[in-house]
Parts: sequence; C-alpha cells; structure tokens
Amino acid sequence: MSSTDEFMEKGEIESTKENEKEKTDGEKDEGAEEKKEECTSCKTDQEVVFIQDLGFTVKVAAPGVEPFDIQVSSMELVQEIHQLLMDREDTCHRTCFSLQLDGITLDNFAELKTVEGLKEGSLIKVVEEPYTMREARIHTRHVRDLLKSIDLCDSYNGVDCASLCFLNTVCAGDIMEKKRSRPESVDCTPPEFILPGAKDVPLLPLHPATREQPAKLNCLKVVTPSGWNPPPGYRKLHGDLLYLQVITAEEKHYHITASTRGFFVNHCTEEEFNPKAASPSYLSHSLIELLNQVSPMFKRNFSLLQKRRTGRHPYERVPTPYQMYSWIGPQLDHNIDTIRAEDAFSSKLGYEEHIPGQTRDWNEELQTTRELPRKNLPERLLRERAIFKVHSDFVSAATRGAMAVIDGNVMAINPGEEAKMQMFIWNNIFFSLGFDVKDHYKDLGGDAAAFVAPRNDLQGVKVYNAVDLEGLFTLGTVVLDYRGYRVTAQSIIPGILEREQEQSVVYGSIDFGKTVVTHAKYLDLLQKAGNQLKILPHKVVNDKQEDVELCSSVECKGIIGNDGRHYILDLLRTFPPDVNFLKIEGMELSKEAQALGFPIEHKHKLSCLRQELIDAFVESRYMMFIKYAAVQLQQLGLKKQMEPVKQIEVKKEKEEGSEKESEMEEDEAKRIVESMTDSITSGEKKEVEDSTKQIVKKAALAVGSLKETEFDIRFNPDVFSPGVIHPKDNSNFKKECQLVQDAADFLITVQIPAFIRDCLDHSTAPMDGATLADAIHNRGINMRYLGKITEMLGKVPQLEYVYVIAVSEVVMRSAKHLFTLFLQGMDMLSLSCSISHFLNCLLSSCPTPSCTVPDQIHKKRSRNRSKKATTKTSPLTPTDSVEWANLTPKTLWAQIKAEAKSYFDWNLSIDGIDAFVDLINLNKMTLLRSFCQKTGVQIMLREYQFDNEKVQSFSEEDIVNMYPIVKHINPRATDAYNFYTTGQSKIQQGFLKDGYELISEALNLLNNVYGAMHPEIAQCLRMLARLNYIMGDHMEAMSCQQKAVLMSERVNGIDHPYTITEYTHLALYCFANTQVSTALKLLYRARYLALLVTGENHPELALIDSNIGLILHAVGEYDISLRFLEKALQLNLTYHGPKSLKVAVSYHLVARTQSCMGDFRSALTNEKETFTIYKTQLGEEHEKTKESGECLRHLTQQAVVLQKKMNDIYQGKTKTGLPPIQIQPPSMGSVLDMLNIINGILFVQISQQDIENFKKEYEMRQKDGPAKKAEIEGEFGTKSLKMDPEEKSCSPEESSPSPAIESS
Repeated sequence: MSSTDEFMEKGEIESTKENEKEKTDGEKDEGAEEKKEECTSCKTDQEVVFIQDLGFTVKVAAPGVEPFDIQVSSMELVQEIHQLLMDREDTCHRTCFSLQLDGITLDNFAELKTVEGLKEGSLIKVVEEPYTMREARIHTRHVRDLLKSIDLCDSYNGVDCASLCFLNTVCAGDIMEKKRSRPESVDCTPPEFILPGAKDVPLLPLHPATREQPAKLNCLKVVTPSGWNPPPGYRKLHGDLLYLQVITAEEKHYHITASTRGFFVNHCTEEEFNPKAASPSYLSHSLIELLNQVSPMFKRNFSLLQKRRTGRHPYERVPTPYQMYSWIGPQLDHNIDTIRAEDAFSSKLGYEEHIPGQTRDWNEELQTTRELPRKNLPERLLRERAIFKVHSDFVSAATRGAMAVIDGNVMAINPGEEAKMQMFIWNNIFFSLGFDVKDHYKDLGGDAAAFVAPRNDLQGVKVYNAVDLEGLFTLGTVVLDYRGYRVTAQSIIPGILEREQEQSVVYGSIDFGKTVVTHAKYLDLLQKAGNQLKILPHKVVNDKQEDVELCSSVECKGIIGNDGRHYILDLLRTFPPDVNFLKIEGMELSKEAQALGFPIEHKHKLSCLRQELIDAFVESRYMMFIKYAAVQLQQLGLKKQMEPVKQIEVKKEKEEGSEKESEMEEDEAKRIVESMTDSITSGEKKEVEDSTKQIVKKAALAVGSLKETEFDIRFNPDVFSPGVIHPKDNSNFKKECQLVQDAADFLITVQIPAFIRDCLDHSTAPMDGATLADAIHNRGINMRYLGKITEMLGKVPQLEYVYVIAVSEVVMRSAKHLFTLFLQGMDMLSLSCSISHFLNCLLSSCPTPSCTVPDQIHKKRSRNRSKKATTKTSPLTPTDSVEWANLTPKTLWAQIKAEAKSYFDWNLSIDGIDAFVDLINLNKMTLLRSFCQKTGVQIMLREYQFDNEKVQSFSEEDIVNMYPIVKHINPRATDAYNFYTTGQSKIQQGFLKDGYELISEALNLLNNVYGAMHPEIAQCLRMLARLNYIMGDHMEAMSCQQKAVLMSERVNGIDHPYTITEYTHLALYCFANTQVSTALKLLYRARYLALLVTGENHPELALIDSNIGLILHAVGEYDISLRFLEKALQLNLTYHGPKSLKVAVSYHLVARTQSCMGDFRSALTNEKETFTIYKTQLGEEHEKTKESGECLRHLTQQAVVLQKKMNDIYQGKTKTGLPPIQIQPPSMGSVLDMLNIINGILFVQISQQDIENFKKEYEMRQKDGPAKKAEIEGEFGTKSLKMDPEEKSCSPEESSPSPAIESS
C-alpha cells in the first residue's frame, strides 16, 4: 500500500499545531458491541512503554515571508510539513515546492528521524519548483479549495467528508478565547420557544446563522479551465501546461497560461487563440499572487477569507472519517465550478491523482493491511491505522459508486439481462442490487429475503473481522440504501470474474445445500474462528448422499483467489436462526413464547439472532453450570474443594445484577471447574473421583451442554434451514435444535425484561429512534421485536417516554418500508413531487393533498404505448404510471397500520396523523426528522405548517436532495479500547490520577489509529474533560469538552442525542469558568435540540431544566427560573417516583427560588417534601436530613416575621409600607456546588478508611441485590468520588456497570 494514503488529510491538523501544542489526531468507534477481549495480544499493562515519538521545533524560510517556527515529531514524514505549509495562512498559496536542508532536497516519503542533520532549530528552506502538467492541475484545484473553504455547501451536499458544526455560532465565538468577563452584564432571557410548555418547536434555529460575516465573500466570479486546452504541440515546446479563464469580481476577463515557470496573463480571447504573454504579464509562481495583482477586490476579500478560514477551530475543518449527511438544509446557490463538474463525471476519486498506478485495487489494499504484522504495540497501531484508513476510503468510493449505479451513470457487466438482475463494476468495486435474482431466495421469501440478506451478510463480515483470524479473509462490504434501492458494494476476489462460480467454490454450497463441498484448510480456519463465535462444526448430507463436514452455515462459500488467499463470502447465516419468527412443522415453542403470540411468520426466513445475544446466552448458561456444580459439591461436603467454590458463589451472586462480567471472574470460575477435574485426574480417592464426574455430568446435562463431560455450548446455524438435510446418526441433533430454541427463548424471557429494567433504573435513557435501537441491540435484541417491547413498555407508566419513542419508531419504520417500495421505479422527473406528496400524506393535517404531475410524463405516454410490450419491466426501469399520485393520507395510514401489524405484530389503534400525534403527544417535527434520517430525504430548512387543514405542509420545492443511508463495519482501535476500559475501572476504584493517565494514553492511541475525528475520540475527550473538572482544572475541562462538542457535532450530527449531552456538560464547565451567559446559551441550545429530538417529556430535560433554573436563579431571574425548576420537578416525579433523592433535590431548588421571591408559604410546603424524603430514605441522623431541617426552621422564621409585619399593617400599628424583604442572592460558589450535585459530580475529601468501608458496603450491596442498594445509596451518596449517574450509558463505552451512586 503506498504510503501516500497515510497522510492525505493530515495537513489540516498539523497546521493547528502552533496554536494547539498538542497533537490532535484521533477517536473511537460505535462498534463497542464487540467486546472481544479474547485477543491475547492486547495485554496492555506490560506495554505502556510507548514508541519514542520526540517532538522538536524547526525553522522554515519561505520566499516573501519572515522565517517561522513549526513543531514536528520524529515519526512524521517530510510530506506532512508540505501539507502543513499548504494550510498555513501565509504559505497556503504554494503547492509546488521542495524542502531543502543545507542545500540538500529532502525526500517527501522519509520519516523525519531518518533525515541526516535535522535537529532542534534546523533551518528548512522552501524552494519553488518548476510546474508539471499534474502539478499545475493540483495547484488550480488547491486554489479552488481555498476559495470555497468557508462555504457550508459541501456539508449540506454531503461531499468531501465535510459536516456541519454550530458550537462557535451558538457561543458567538470561541469560548477558549473569551476574556473572563464579570458575570453582571448578562442577558439571560431564554427565547420564547424553549420555555417550558411552549407549543411548537421552530426549525430555523437548528442551523443558526453567524452574525458578523457578510453574506458571501466573493473573491472571483469564475475561474475555469479554458476551452483552448490542451496546449497545441508547438506551445507545449514553449512550456505551456494548461490555460485558465478568469472573470474577476470587477467583471474583467483574463486568459491565463500555466507554464513550467508559473502563471501569466496571455493574449487569448474567447474567439481568438493568441498564447503570447500580455504586457505586463504578471508572471507569478502562484496563481493567487497573480490574482492579487490583477484584481484589488480579490486581494481584499481573499485576505479576509484567509482570516476567517484560519480563525476557525481545526475541528471545524478536518474531514470526518465517514460522510455525514444533514436531513435538512437551505436551498444553496449553485455556482460555476468546472472542477466539481469534472469530478462528477470522471470515475476518478479525486485522490487517484496522488497515487501511482491510477485506480486502486481495493481488495489488495484491504487484504494487505490485514496481513500486516501485529506482535507489539507499534506494529498493531500501524496495522490498525492502515486498516481504518483504507476502509474509510473504500466506504467513500463505494458510496460514490452506488449512487452512480442508481443514477444510471455506470454500464452493467450483463447489459442483456433485465434491469434488476444487472451487476456493475466501477472503480474495482462490484455492485449488485437487493432483488431476488434467478429465484435464488424463492424458498426464503423472495425479494424480502434478498433485501435483508446483504445486511445479514454485513453482520457476518463484521464478526469475522472482529475475530481477526490470520489467513481467513472477508470481502470489503458496504450496504447502501439510496432512492428506494438496496445496493451491495464488495471488493473483488482476484480471478473470480474469469471463471464460473461452480469452479471457484471449494467450500460450502451455491444452491442452498444441494451440492455441498468442503475443504480441510477452510475447516481448520473456520473452526478456530467458530470457537470464538460459538459455531459448531457439523455435518450435512449433499445430493450424493454423502456426509460433508462444515463449520459455518451451508451457504457460506469459500473461494481461493488467484492471490492464494482463502476468502469467505455470503455470511448471511453466520448466527443461528430466530425460531420465534419461523413457522416450523412439529416444533413447539415454550409457554412464554406462545403467550406472547410467537411464532410470528416473518416476510422472509432469514431472521437470525444477534451476536450480543449469543454471547449473553452462553455467559448465562456458563454461570448456571458453575453454580449447579458448586451446589452439588457443597452437598457432597467436599470441604477441600469447597473453599474456592464458596468464594465464587459469593462473586457470582454479586454479579447476577450486572450482565457482563469481566474476564477475571470468568477465569476464577474456570479455575474451580478445572480444580474439580484435576482432582479427578490426580486420582485422589476413587469415590470422590466418581462423584465429581457425576456432578460435572449432571451440571452439563442441566444446562443442555453438547458434551456430557464438560461445558460446551455452540450453535449449529443450519438446524432449521429449509433444503438442508442433516445426517440421521447425529445423536446430538435434538440438543442442537433445543439450544437454538433456548436462545430465542432467552431473548424473550431474559433480555427484553433486562432492557426494560435498564430503562427503569435509568442506566439507559434513549432519546430518539437511533439511540433506542442501539440500546436494544446492545442487549442482543433484534428490531423486529420492537412491537413486543412497545407493548411491554406501554404497561409501565413511568417509562412513558420510552414508550412514545418506541411507538413512533414502529410507525416510522413501517412508513420507511412503504416509502422504499413507493420509490422503486419512480421516474426521475417526478421524484421531488412524489416525495413531497408522500410526506403530505404522512404528516400533513390536510385530508386531500393534491399534487402536480410533471406533464412530460403524459406527453411521453402516448408515444411509448407501442414499444411497451416488448421491453422487460423491472423495478429499475422508470414506469410512466402516475400511480403514486393516487396515494391519500387515508390509504397511506391504512398501509402503515397493516405493515406495523405484519412486521412488528403491533396494533396501531388510530388511522391518521393527527390522532397519532395526540395519542403519543409528540411534535410532528420530531416525526419528520425521524423519517428523513431513515430514508435519506433532505428537506428545505424553513418553518412548516402542519396543522392547517387547508394548506399542504410540503411542496416539491421543499425536497432539496436525496442521500444514501450507508451501513458498513467499524474497524476498532483495540489497544486504545483496552487502555480506556482499564482507565475507567481505575477511576471507579477511586484512583483518579492513574485513570487520567490511562485515558490520556487511550486518546493518544485513538489519534494514532483514527486520525483527528471519530465518535470514540469525542467520547474519550468527554471523559477527560470530566476528570479534569473533578480534579479541579476547570480551564482544561472546558477545553477538552469544547473539542468533544465540536467533534460530536461533526461525527454524530448536530442534533444527535450525544451532542445534546455534550452541550450540557460544556455548559457546566463554562459556568465554572464564570462564563455565565455562555453557559445559558449552551443550555438553551441543548434544550432546543432535546425538544426537537424527543419533545418535552424526557428525564434528560429534567436535568437540563434544573441546570437552567439554577443558573437563572444565580443571576436573579427568579420568575423564569421557577418555571424551569417546576418543570424539572414535575419530570423527576414522573420518571423517578416520589421517593427518589432526585425529587428531594428538585423540591429543595423550587423552595429556594420561592423563598427568594418572598413566597415563603409555598417554599415551606416544598421544603417539607424534601425533608420527608430525606427522612424516610436516609434516616433522621443523616446530614442531608439535618440540613433540610435547618432550612425549614429558617423559612418558618422568615414567614413568621413577614406575617407579623403584615398583621401590624392591617391593625394600623405602623403606617409604613412593607419593608423590603432581605434576600441574599446566592454566591457563585454555592450555585456551582448545587450544579455539581444535580449533574452527579462530587468532590469530597475522603479518607482511605472511608473508601475501604465503602468497598465492603458495596460488595455487600451487590450481594443483597437491589433492596439493600437504595439504603446504601443514601449512606454513601455524599461520600463518593464517582462519576455521574446521569451519564447516559446508551453511549457504548459507558455502559459497563459502574458503581455510580445516585448522589444528592
């Protein structure tokens, strides 16, 4: 792999090094589901010795600029200094130069540490080089990029990995650069629409406009390659490379020649070719210098643009690893840009320019990076970085290709076949469509099966990649949904296109189990992987009546490529089938399953269980096995062996509550079972030996193990596959079937209730459909169970908010299924009007939306009648029918009802949008957002009228764009992940310093692997910010959290729930740094986003509102403060119940504000509630209870004084009016303490002894289960260094069971 890919986008980052003296290069990935810590090579502790990466400073001298210093590191390539200079304000106009040290030109691809004589303080000279054709083109492209660098159009159009970011707009500038202002002059009135109880959420504030900038900085009208290109032969001999045409902002036209010496103005016009240099020719080495001379406006605006460009935070400019798309955007100006035009129609990907050998061989790159060595940390980092880089390039190429295929820009490789059977190759990537070709899936559900197969296959690729077995290769796979079609993009196995499939497959079956072959090498590889994935080697019978051994499902194929590598593909059945969704002859499901209405017949027969479920199931069976054996041993009274087992009993009991235990306890469990078996082999006493054997046998039988003498739970993925014949003599076959049924049962009886428990104890609090899906998937539950989960949630009143999200998710997913079919075969002409029509039927209150059918269709119809009969129709050929125009809200909602019933088995009780919105009390904006994000529709940024029955909500102008929904795997940074988790557990044990170091190191490794931007890095930054805050470094906390917010906006989305959380945290740190008005702006933004994403009823809003109320109280805005605090109280009561300590705090806050307003009577009532809760929960003696008692006494006193004064006035004793009430505005310090409490942050000076006691108590509590838990929460609520219980654990890394204590 050429080293060029390594640093393509580092320039942007490096350039910020002078302002930020640290290397910002990195982050972390959502795929935290795969906690594959079996990877033995990842023992981090011995390897904290990190690569010697020395930083030093060198001087750079460029023509026309004062020499300046830059920071470099010994690991960097010379190329990275190039990138840095191309981004710096004063040198960015140069692209064609070399770097020289003592007159010797440096090699671009050398690492700095290999350069002789380069040391601290060396002087590097920038030397202008003569241009070549390629360099001249790169230069023009670079100039174009500089001119559009501050434009948001790339972010809205979803190109070049640009994405939106509004933090600095919200804060009106960079918070790190604000002077510490006095908090007096604060304007804190919240905008109307975010006040509690406001009716509608407006849309425009979602993308706030910056105030200070002039609308557009027009440096130039046009710069484009001229029509005189390429230079004729005789001009080439004079050194002409290419011609450009420029129209300046002053409307002057220039023709410019790029020659080997630089750029100059020539005598050409539009009509006449005269390439001689004009006089003056303004010859300059860079185009920008030339333009500065010919156009004064260019000079002025370009320097403004530069200031604005370099003034932005680096995180606003660095490209993201995967493209983000915005579901809403303005109508953008479309300006002339020939480079954009050229890119759109060439199959080049922009960066081939920099790669020798032109088009990239994706397969070779993907597999070579997998083969890189991985023995030690530096090797692993290099390997993971290469894997990640190639993978993200592959995803972006596949996305471009798939869109080109659907837009009809790629020729099929089998053009004779009907459209839905066509396959495509573009840029060395193979594309196929999600339709049932040649009745391949006839028995499995036809097109419905063909639609889900790619997604299942991707799950298979994901797990085999995570196992990361040497010698076993999978294809690069990306699954895209675009304009109603599902496209699978795969890298191409070398040689597969030259031969028939029958000849290439050496393992598996190409016809679902009729002809099956096997291969020793594959069996060996798959068995190694299968041990981790719990896949059982098994035999099937082929059509020649032979038993064939496999270690995967039959349709998994093994192909040895021309490169000699062993590839596996078609992994759609890697995991066992989900019997709850299969009707199988003569199979009885368990009572619980039948009671829930299973089995439900699904649209296809490819329903599989998820890997997370398999892991949880095996885990739980293993616990059963250990416990059973332990109990039996106890009864035997084998004292000798009982010692270790007792401990494990205790340990295991304790672990019951938390699902996933750490490796350590597992090892302990294994040791005991081993000690039992050792005693057998060491042949102590005969009877002991026999009885122990018996016990193990019984235990194995009890948990349904496949082997009699030990614990063995693995799955045969083929047990219920139609068309697969199993050998008659397999004695274990019954057991294998039973295990698959048990696993499906485990999902209903254990995992779904566990998910609901998670919601109840607030360890997960989904805010929208996407976070709900993550939380459900983390428990190993498939989305097709959503209907059942929704039913159960409906029965728990305090989970009403999750119920609302689940219901809207069922309805929106059903609408998405219908929309997909609706779009297929839609004529391009009518796309925007048909989509707006569908949205009107879905969301508008207008009962009869009308739509205009584009008239070209009608004209065409009459002509096409005769031809129609001959062509084959298919879902891809545009139909002339205007069937879509007949859709009405009534018919659409009837279809949604039917779809929700058939797919999710959920009964939708209403038949129109307005009834639906009333039913779940949600905003239509929220539904619109959910729908657009699922389907890839981008709508116009404007205010929509949903409730006017006379007016349609959407017109065709409102549909701005369609973008693809892209699914792919997420390569992990394993070492970084291990550092991160070790750091977390250190923090939970109270060792903040150690934890802080580990997590900083994790950030370093993440930067190494992922580059500068990644969701995992955002998470790591959030954690560091929190640690800094707890350790008292408020500035550093604010700086880290600012990066976390910027990054979350860029990689998760500006309105993603994680972004909302990041905003809330940043507000707290800003307040701690006395930036009060900024803190309020951030909280208002968080509340606005939360209203848009989830509506007003959500526990997260209780937190935001408490924060807002407290800060407003601090600045004396009591009336508004009270509104927010009362809302928070109401929400806390709803979701945490009247006994919760959170509610006690809420009552107390309301009372404080009321007493400040002089309403002592209400204040007393509320403070009494606080007192009662503390008394019942914590007891009389607890300091919280005493504090509250004090407060009550003080309030009573105040009330008495006031009453007395009133009486005096009534009885005419005093003539004066009421004396002013003495109200002390609270000090900033006390407000901050209160904020820390509600955000779950506590700093308490704890003695070592306290920590010991606490640990003991904690172990006890784990043993006694939840009953005891509440008491201790009270006891130690004040004595805890722990992190925040609010921290939403729907973020993958934080869901590890942490002893976070409800602190109040």
